[in-house]
Amino acid sequence: MEAVNRLVEEKALVIFTRSSCCISHSVMQLVSSYGANATVYELDEMSNGQEVDKALQGLGLRPSIPAVFIGQKLVGGAKEIISLQVQGKLMPMLKEAGAIWV
Repeated sequence: MEAVNRLVEEKALVIFTRSSCCISHSVMQLVSSYGANATVYELDEMSNGQEVDKALQGLGLRPSIPAVFIGQKLVGGAKEIISLQVQGKLMPMLKEAGAIWV
């Protein structure tokens, strides 16, 4: 868990993914469409990627990617991000966290 906390601290928007995950790519495209610049960690390209993946699973994420943190808080995966989008809550959440300026 500490590995995840270190990676998300002081960042408005963090997405954990794998380079081959098309769902993660879609989530990144969605948030970038608002002008958000996410910090992206590709677990398969990180030396401690397996440790981070286990920590994300420990947070209850199944599957563990994509894992989206907004304002240092775990929001969830693709399902949760799309749900927030449909409800019109994603942009205000990104704005409040300082991930976008509107």
